[in-house]
Amino acid sequence: MKTITASELKSRLDAGEELRLLDVRREDEYENFNLGGKLLPLEKIQIMETDDIEDWKEEEIILYCRTGNRSVIASQYLEQMGFTNLVNLQGGVVSWQELEK
Repeated sequence: MKTITASELKSRLDAGEELRLLDVRREDEYENFNLGGKLLPLEKIQIMETDDIEDWKEEEIILYCRTGNRSVIASQYLEQMGFTNLVNLQGGVVSWQELEK
């Protein structure tokens, strides 16, 4: 699985790239802070409720959670479902928030 750092992601976003961001945290975490990605909690991925992102199968998807652990698990599930270009945000939103300090 590929990875991306928070600073690399920020550079790509600042450059205006249109990215597929997938937030695999819980809804309450998403409401508290998010990067603007699509919310699809890990629990839904585990039971294969991925209809909302089916058209992303061949696209690069950058997954993130709080620290990077759940997004790794989500990536493994999505790979098994045929998603081919998954990238994990190292350190999750915690690393992103560190950039903003």
